[in-house]
Amino acid sequence: QLQIVESGGGLVQPGGSLRLSCAASEFTLEYYAIGWFRQVPGKEREGVSCVSSKDTSTYVADSVKGRFTISRDNAKNTVYLQMNSLKPEDTAVYYCAARAPPQTFYSGEYYCYYGMDDMDYWGKGTLVTVSS
Repeated sequence: QLQIVESGGGLVQPGGSLRLSCAASEFTLEYYAIGWFRQVPGKEREGVSCVSSKDTSTYVADSVKGRFTISRDNAKNTVYLQMNSLKPEDTAVYYCAARAPPQTFYSGEYYCYYGMDDMDYWGKGTLVTVSS
């Protein structure tokens, strides 16, 4: 069964860093569009950073621009979200999601916003808490 598993969440002080990982079993992430999303209880899920397959287009939300970076390690079949200069408002459950071929060459912004509901596979999420 195709699965996505996130890891790397935890408690960090404001200004600190975390790196989230998104790993997959049974399929190769390189050929999928990937998105990182986050959700706070009582609020809608929001797109944080998304990338099309082959990294042809990358999107980073304004709220995290300059602080968060999405990247792939194809050898490890893993996608990362490097989060620096974390703020208390970054506290949320972070989800990784994948869109299967052939719908993988739209813009990164598309997957983070318009295409969020069309993502095919979702992980169960990892909690990030930014607090002193």
